[in-house]
Amino acid sequence: MSHQPKAEFLRVVAERGFLQDCTDLEGLDKALLQGSVTAYIGYDCTGPSPHVGHLFNIMLLRWFQKTGNRPIVLMGGGTTKIGDPSGKDETRQLLTEAKIAENMASFRRVFSGYLDFSGGGGAVMANNADWLDGLGYIPFLREYGRHFTINRMLTFESVKGRLDREQPLTFLEFNYMLLQAYDFLELHRRHGCRLQMGGSDQWGNIINGIELSRRVDGAEVFGLTTPLITTADGKKMGKTEQGAVWLNPDMLSAYDFWQFWRNTQDADVGPFLRVFTELPLDEVAKLEALGGAEINEAKKILAREATSLAHGDKAAAAAEATAHETFEAGGAGADLPTIALDATDFSEGGVSVVQLFVRAGLASSGKEAKRLIREGGARIDDAPVSDQALMLGRERFEGPVKLSAGKKRHALARLAE
Repeated sequence: MSHQPKAEFLRVVAERGFLQDCTDLEGLDKALLQGSVTAYIGYDCTGPSPHVGHLFNIMLLRWFQKTGNRPIVLMGGGTTKIGDPSGKDETRQLLTEAKIAENMASFRRVFSGYLDFSGGGGAVMANNADWLDGLGYIPFLREYGRHFTINRMLTFESVKGRLDREQPLTFLEFNYMLLQAYDFLELHRRHGCRLQMGGSDQWGNIINGIELSRRVDGAEVFGLTTPLITTADGKKMGKTEQGAVWLNPDMLSAYDFWQFWRNTQDADVGPFLRVFTELPLDEVAKLEALGGAEINEAKKILAREATSLAHGDKAAAAAEATAHETFEAGGAGADLPTIALDATDFSEGGVSVVQLFVRAGLASSGKEAKRLIREGGARIDDAPVSDQALMLGRERFEGPVKLSAGKKRHALARLAE
């Protein structure tokens, strides 16, 4: 990074690991130093709730507001009807308007926990259906389509990658980048929005919006992208063996959310503390320097801080207390049967969850364990198991893992001393 930013927002996000690319870092820095800037990130409501994969950019918006700026959360009520082709090999399933509205309500609830929408200077929640649904096709093409060339559009990764992999790209999806570019133009007109932020896979779409705003309105606007975050073993953030880690409290309990963070791999503790909590960086440095069993204390702090933001302080404290009672104190965990695993139990892919249930005495045979999983009665750390072929790697056993068959039969699995 040749330019060293002076604005508080840019310094914070650079130090904490949010910053990947910026269209004009020096220009954006100057704009932020002159006063409050308005920025947006768009979210298509294709799922029933935001999940941990969205949390990276939600925290970016939170820091944007905490440093004196105004964030816009753009709900894709219009663009969800098409689906963003970025990073996808298949066309998204088209949702009904009723389902989109239901998903959008869930998204709103989650964002209200991370951002302050009160007052005249508070965050804004907008819906691009407000302007996209009323567009006339021919007038839109005449007014804005002439600013896009097919030659240029074919060079963007969201299109080029799909075609290189010989996967079909519908004309419906091909239009998506025009609509996203138009969103930026509309938000600049309606709210004075000067910055679009998003994951690095959105770079091409963001560039389109900047160029359209400049050509049509002569606006000076900016783009900023974040790295696509993965775990230390290269997996996409937000997915686990048990499914998505939802941010809506109705879809995932505070305890399960706490356990997700507690099971973080050692190498991810530092990076995750930087982006998913608001702990001071000097404290983060001390925590990530811990070694051996002490790193587990850092994981508990990560779990506590992340769960407090998503579920509230009381729910986070209760989740931590439950985990302590189950796994460490002389509560239910002390009386649970325990199996100890050593190196011979792990193949290249890990240890089979089916064999874990058999060894723990929760199933009499592999066949019974598979039936238990199929019927929804098997749980790991209180999260349901749906995959009979699931393998757990050694990193999952940094602490004891709770196995449950139904509501009353439990066991622990841990690495041998």
